[in-house]
Amino acid sequence: MTVHELEGGWDSRARIVDGRWLERRPRRPEVETRLVQETRLLPWLAPQLPARVPVPVVVTRHPLVVRHELVQGEPAAALTAAQAAACGRFLAALHTVDVDGAVAHGTTDAGPAHDEHLAVLDRFRADVLPRLTPTERTAGAALLDRLSTPPPGPALVHADVGPVHLLVDGDALSGVIDWSDAHVGDPAKDLAWLVHGSGQGEAVARAYGADAATLSRSHDWHLLGPWYEVTYGLDTDQPDLVASGIAGVRTRLNAP
Repeated sequence: MTVHELEGGWDSRARIVDGRWLERRPRRPEVETRLVQETRLLPWLAPQLPARVPVPVVVTRHPLVVRHELVQGEPAAALTAAQAAACGRFLAALHTVDVDGAVAHGTTDAGPAHDEHLAVLDRFRADVLPRLTPTERTAGAALLDRLSTPPPGPALVHADVGPVHLLVDGDALSGVIDWSDAHVGDPAKDLAWLVHGSGQGEAVARAYGADAATLSRSHDWHLLGPWYEVTYGLDTDQPDLVASGIAGVRTRLNAP
């Protein structure tokens, strides 16, 4: 057996086994539940989507090890317009799957998911806002208030869409990985990086069919992105992450 340990990963430790399998182990106890949820949700979800997603199984329970076949492709560091359009179509398909079916297959429903989100926003008020200037605190508090409102049309969301989790091959979106944050929530969250950080926002929005309200909320989610880095850095005693997260918060809040 050959094993290649992968670096990074906020929630899980990952390694490639025999060049074919990806194994994941939770870094914290609360991640275990989310990994097990993937093994219920993704086998049901995979046939409904226009790009490949992992279909994980539990290998061992104690300690928890989850394994799936490698999803082929390269991280989408710089999207082409064709790749961006493929991402938009993928999210349009994801956001129209049956929510009741997703909940029946283990994902967190809208009410509990929103409660968890509100707890995160409270953490941001306590640990991020005080690190900002007075003007930034005003803008940041307004942002948190806007995102406290439940979305008008909750859908099944991936909830961590970014270049590391989008895999491309040529002009195609070949796969979407790491579904441990999936839940029923605001579809605009999945559009945040694609529309406002990828450089191909127009192609994504057009292929997705995003309306003005969804695009506005997706911008708020984009502004919120670095806040997670701050609290993760605090929780893991990584001052460099805290500093880079605060820098990101300030840059986005102060952008025209």
